[in-house]
Amino acid sequence: MTVDLGRPLPRAALRTEVLLVLGVSLAQSAVYATVTLIARLTAARPLAEQTATLNASQSPRPGLDLTYQLLGIFFALVPVLLAVHLLNRDRGDARALLGLDARRPGFDLAWGAALAGGIGLPGLALFWLAARLGINASLVPAGLPQLWWTVPVLVLAAAQNAVLEEIVVVGYLMTRLRDLGWRIGAVIAASALLRGSYHLYQGLGAFVGNAIMGAVFALFFLRTKRVLPLIVAHTLLDVVAFVGYALLPRDWFSWL
Repeated sequence: MTVDLGRPLPRAALRTEVLLVLGVSLAQSAVYATVTLIARLTAARPLAEQTATLNASQSPRPGLDLTYQLLGIFFALVPVLLAVHLLNRDRGDARALLGLDARRPGFDLAWGAALAGGIGLPGLALFWLAARLGINASLVPAGLPQLWWTVPVLVLAAAQNAVLEEIVVVGYLMTRLRDLGWRIGAVIAASALLRGSYHLYQGLGAFVGNAIMGAVFALFFLRTKRVLPLIVAHTLLDVVAFVGYALLPRDWFSWL
């Protein structure tokens, strides 16, 4: 089957496509995160006394745990491949469209590092404030045992999070919402609110912080048409959080 690249897809088909892509990826995560938050808020213990663990161990058997971790990372990237495939199908070169090519490596790395620094420090302050207000669960960024593969898996998990979120929630979703005729403000809000919603399992503070990050990243993408700097920034933020927690003394993170 061939697709006429000059002929836009019907809006009904586009809406269905967006719902399906999000339904097998981050909208599904948002629903589970919302239910988890409701469960936390209605539990006997206050939210601040509960724990949200990222990158949890999947088995007491190290080899099996590693297998589960790698499989989880791999299959989490399938919706990314689907989103890029669908954009390629009717828009042509999705890599160029989303800014996933290697044409501007210096720009991508420099802006990625700048965004990580600009988001990271205020984000830590917001997280500290949320913890003091009791609107976040205590966060464990890395719940893996200390094994030879722990740090490589955490780096891969950080990169997987970045690729999934930035390509699907920013590049793909914003492109498709613009194809559907949404106004710029609504596109930014949709991307930011979706990003915040699938972090609700951590608490309301995480929702606000990630929604703000989502708005900043959405504005950056609209201006530059490049998603690679966002992937770089997100990867750096998660690597620092995951690997730092795994390697540094636990009392350094007592404020979480």
